[in-house]
Amino acid sequence: MELVALVTQGHISADINHHMGFMQFQDYLDRRLISFLHSQHRDEAIEALISRLDEVGKLPCRKAFQQAVFQREGLVSTGIGLGVAVPHAKIEGVSDFFIAIGLQQKQGLEWNSLDDTLVRIIFMIGGPLYAQSQYLQILSQLTSLIRRLNIRKALLETKVQSEVIAIFQEAPAMP
Repeated sequence: MELVALVTQGHISADINHHMGFMQFQDYLDRRLISFLHSQHRDEAIEALISRLDEVGKLPCRKAFQQAVFQREGLVSTGIGLGVAVPHAKIEGVSDFFIAIGLQQKQGLEWNSLDDTLVRIIFMIGGPLYAQSQYLQILSQLTSLIRRLNIRKALLETKVQSEVIAIFQEAPAMP
């Protein structure tokens, strides 16, 4: 079964994160990596997030990351449902994980999602090649958060990057 689907469906517990001493999801967030998108197509949104990552200096090789993301997307859609997509790739030369967030304004994007919904919230995850357990931890925490309708709604109502960060910082207290 696809790894993202396993985590999304609750087969990998977020509880392992606490016991293993991993960083929290919000620790990976950087306001410079949050974009409000007006894309017309999935690939355009992916390219916009990759460009942002490159501009901020997160990518040792933009082309390698871009190829890895699109290759992964070609295997099976990273549209995990609920209007959310999680394109991701791990590449050489990256020492830690990073997360770029794209919030699609107005119309959703066709992403061939598991539940056929249009995507408006995109979390692009990148990281080192050999850090599978850390990747699982990030994905587990993310899917636990985005299952909550109030968090998805709040994200789509944000107007500035600091509001996005605040949502994830306040998430444990949100009903």
